[in-house]
Amino acid sequence: MRHLKKGKRLGRDREHREAMFANLIVSLFQNERIKTTAVKAKELRRRSERIITRAKDSTLHNKRIVLSKIKDRDAVAKLFDDIAPRYKNVPGGYTRIIKLGRRQGDAAELSYVELVETESEAKKKPKATAKPSSKPSEKSVAEKKTKRKPADSK
Repeated sequence: MRHLKKGKRLGRDREHREAMFANLIVSLFQNERIKTTAVKAKELRRRSERIITRAKDSTLHNKRIVLSKIKDRDAVAKLFDDIAPRYKNVPGGYTRIIKLGRRQGDAAELSYVELVETESEAKKKPKATAKPSSKPSEKSVAEKKTKRKPADSK
């Protein structure tokens, strides 16, 4: 019986599973979006959100715990310096799973796992679909005022 044993086995032994998820977490933190199977995505979300929550409190103890789970120092540095401060005031839900459909070869269901943007990030990004306004811009009005016709030189 599997009492108190959470998570999927995924047809792998413990060492292989831990190494696979450590690599997936490193890829997620480096690229902020990865494509994987739906079952792995659900388990990855569970593990990565716990690590992000741990990283929100940047203490030596938490860094050592995260380094025991993830062996890539560059990914851990990015996690503590860039990713965790984004979610300082967010109580959870740092990742999003987007379903893509089935893979052609083996019909495995594929998904994207990505880090969610916070409200402050969304405000900082300029809108890409901004329509040009009908009013002339301030710059073009200012250019028209400053342009003068040259005086006739005789």
